[in-house]
Amino acid sequence: MTAWLTIIGIGEDGLPGLGTLAREVIDDAEFLFGGERHFALVGKKGLIWKSPLEDSFAELDQLRGKKVVVIATGDPMWFGIGATLGRRYGPDAIKIIPSSSAFSLVAARLTWSLNEIDCITVHGRDLDRVKAFLMPGNKLIVLTNDGNTPGQIAGLLKDTGFGGSLLIVFSQMGGTEERRFEGTAIDWDHDAIPDLNTVAIECLADEGLILKARIPGLPDDVFEHDGQLTKREVRAITVSSLAPMPGQMLWDIGAGCGSIGIEWLRGTLNARAIAIEHNMDRLGMINRNALALGVPELKVIFGEALTEIIGLPSPDAVFIGGGLTTDGLLEYCWQNLRPGGRLVANAVTFESERRLFEAREKLGGDLNKIEISRAQAMGDYTSWHGLMPVTQLKIIKT
Repeated sequence: MTAWLTIIGIGEDGLPGLGTLAREVIDDAEFLFGGERHFALVGKKGLIWKSPLEDSFAELDQLRGKKVVVIATGDPMWFGIGATLGRRYGPDAIKIIPSSSAFSLVAARLTWSLNEIDCITVHGRDLDRVKAFLMPGNKLIVLTNDGNTPGQIAGLLKDTGFGGSLLIVFSQMGGTEERRFEGTAIDWDHDAIPDLNTVAIECLADEGLILKARIPGLPDDVFEHDGQLTKREVRAITVSSLAPMPGQMLWDIGAGCGSIGIEWLRGTLNARAIAIEHNMDRLGMINRNALALGVPELKVIFGEALTEIIGLPSPDAVFIGGGLTTDGLLEYCWQNLRPGGRLVANAVTFESERRLFEAREKLGGDLNKIEISRAQAMGDYTSWHGLMPVTQLKIIKT
């Protein structure tokens, strides 16, 4: 199949910055798609993206077989339109001619090694997702929404204990109007920043800050909870058993304060998670924890698990932390689990434990007893204080 759709990335230097092939493809196009800024850069007119974007996709569908060119910013495959159109039409229908991405341009100006940097975007997304990447010594490059975003990021850094972090903002990179703004988050005072900008961050933690690694086992006290919290040691074992993988979906059933779903999302790239909780008072708590720990993408559903999970996207992993005694719940989760998926269930009562014994007899799996003791003061001395024992079943759907 011959590619009918070409996606060309363009920089602020416009047509002079494009190669001969890209310019020839633009000149030969029957239809051009892009934004007003893109058409100004190439000196041509075309079809401007509609809102919602799906309306423009419907137009594209009608142009299959024509010579269609989409003009995009920088590298269309870095949080750009290229990946979206690639999923829609497939690689045989599309040809990509990229320019330098904002990430590569910033890295070049700062002589940062891209393979050592977290490259993320908050363009059209929740700013709180930056929090998941805040660790001492870490370097970030962030695509922004507009000229207000750098100041918002500076405020976020101050609020989360990274006020000493260095921010370097580049605007209109590659063009004649390129500018650079620099300062620490706590002293940030740059207001008039052009909308087209990218932020680089060198993370520096405030003294005494409780650090939040991305491996499972965050301290218990970083979560807001009402006592329904999977304790740190058990949580680390549980998330390890669930084995977060890029792009995979978790059902967190009986989510409590959301700690398992949150650690799942922090543990890998582009993962998805749905937290189901029947206690209305905990819904706000789960959402606040998700925002505070940088995973605003956690989806929270209120209701009885066996009712609410019907029709949800099939999971790659299921954690059952509550509701084990509900007839049919574990069985429904197992039936809908994808091949290769992991089902992990924790029990602390005799009744729930009995369900795990029965499930293991039918489905197999590993059954373990987790018993944790912590050292605590006892008068003038120190002794061991045991946490509630947890029975855990893990089954892999082969």
